[in-house]
Amino acid sequence: MKLAYREYGQGTPLIILHGLFGQSDNWNTLAKGFAEKGFRVFTLDQRNHGLSPHSDLWSYNHMAEDLKEFIEEHQLQKPILLGHSMGGKTVMYFNYLFPTIASKVIICDIAARAYPPHHNEVLKALHAVDFDFIKNRKDAEGVLNLHISDYGTKQFLLKNIYWKDTANNVMDWRFNLKVITENYDNISFGVPDFKSDLPCLVIKGEKSHYINSDDEAEFKNRYSNVKFASIEGAGHWVHAEKPKEFFDYVMGFLD
Repeated sequence: MKLAYREYGQGTPLIILHGLFGQSDNWNTLAKGFAEKGFRVFTLDQRNHGLSPHSDLWSYNHMAEDLKEFIEEHQLQKPILLGHSMGGKTVMYFNYLFPTIASKVIICDIAARAYPPHHNEVLKALHAVDFDFIKNRKDAEGVLNLHISDYGTKQFLLKNIYWKDTANNVMDWRFNLKVITENYDNISFGVPDFKSDLPCLVIKGEKSHYINSDDEAEFKNRYSNVKFASIEGAGHWVHAEKPKEFFDYVMGFLD
């Protein structure tokens, strides 16, 4: 699948993959910062997200294959891969399938293990927004308010609303909500075991619970050359909550 993407700068290729319900423009500011430091940065929309095509097929295997196709199409040599949450698992699955392609990897606030379903309320909220009746973002936010209390999560989701048919005043979600809901279990799976000597940086938010001490031990088992960073005061969206600290940790690793 040919993925939609944004490109910044020239130099060593750095590919950034967003998380569930995210899109490439979530990373605009950081991507421009990396480009100013001599990297050719690509922020991708993974399948069923952003401007990339929708498909009934959705799993880490498919997303890793999409990434490989993108790298080959753009003739990128030894790219650095950075992934947040679902994107981080895509990176790890890519390492499992294609161990010799990347040069370095950065995993942001996700582990390789299987996670129990934990987006049920978010999915319920998204389905409650009926675009047959909702005609503006304010009304959509009012519906989300009934299900989601966290302001940041609501604003993150609302960024995905777009005008599907301006002539008839029809809005919709950019992500493929139907397929994501039906195949949600596919992204809860763990990554099969693999061994890698690639340099790996694992960044987590201090207030996030996605990575624990057992997960760190598992990272050490998979990556023989791994470093860890915990960003004080940050939760799961560590790159958005503490962008300067996140940028500094990544640049320290890449330098």
